[in-house]
Amino acid sequence: MLTVRSQVLNRETQTARGILNYVPPSLRSLLEGLPDSVWCELEEVRLRVNRPLLINLTSKELLVDRRGQVVGKPGAAYLVTADDLVRTLQLVTGSSLYAVEEELRSGYVTVSGGHRVGIVGRTVMDGDRIQTMKQFTGINVRISREVTGAADTLMPYLLDGLRVRHTLIVSPPGCGKTTILRDVARLVSDGVASLGFPGLTVGLVDERSELAGCYRGVPQRDVGLRTDVLDACPKALGMFILLRAMAPRVIVTDEIGRTEDVSALEEVINAGVTIISTAHAASLDELLHRPVLKNILAMKVFERLVMLGRSRGPGTIEKIVNGQTMRVIGSG
Repeated sequence: MLTVRSQVLNRETQTARGILNYVPPSLRSLLEGLPDSVWCELEEVRLRVNRPLLINLTSKELLVDRRGQVVGKPGAAYLVTADDLVRTLQLVTGSSLYAVEEELRSGYVTVSGGHRVGIVGRTVMDGDRIQTMKQFTGINVRISREVTGAADTLMPYLLDGLRVRHTLIVSPPGCGKTTILRDVARLVSDGVASLGFPGLTVGLVDERSELAGCYRGVPQRDVGLRTDVLDACPKALGMFILLRAMAPRVIVTDEIGRTEDVSALEEVINAGVTIISTAHAASLDELLHRPVLKNILAMKVFERLVMLGRSRGPGTIEKIVNGQTMRVIGSG
């Protein structure tokens, strides 16, 4: 009988192995033999033309040779070829770059399972706008993981009876803020029975297709039964659309940072709708000095500031701050 930990590791491994459908046989044969201990921690597979095949785990990076073995020196690793990239792109795009041209302008394509494939190469410009991309030189396959329950300990701090507090989740890159935000959206939408919270209608603006991981318009991740997703839409525009069209009680969006994002947040809040979002910063002090966010933080709009880190792995809730008094009130 499988233990709970074994079940979790098996699920994590199977989730990551879904990317094998999007790499050609030449690479699949190298990756599929890697041990489950690697697959359950896998975060990225990086393909660069004439560079070593490299995979990133939660806490380290590994090089893989042409036998599918982990090696310590770049000179012993398998060198990715231009043909590897071409064949990977064919699988990722369904052999039709034209069909995903709009996504390519943003530098990535979302595939089944919610995994995101970042792509770089030569851009073709139309004025100040990217028209398309060609002569591809690098691909980054990022594993999308759903950690149900990641925000459980956070919810008592975010709920105030039957309402949700305005919340900003803050962390440097790679510390799990998208994972935490996704689970917060799910819990707000589904409700938290243990806290007597019945759940509210949530509008989710998923500009980079990371939160819901939509594939052909269908969310691949559980963002809640009362959640309406606006996929691949600029945040500021998306917030206005949801506000006017879907009557949400809570709007969730990732990574605010532009002036138009903050202006849209103010409109949402003035309409009586709760906002839950994220921002890049390595510390509270750094956050308070970000020019675009400085004013809205000074207005003390956000009732909770959640600081994430990696002290106990990605997604560690390092501290929870009362955004109005700026006092630490808890941690994960």
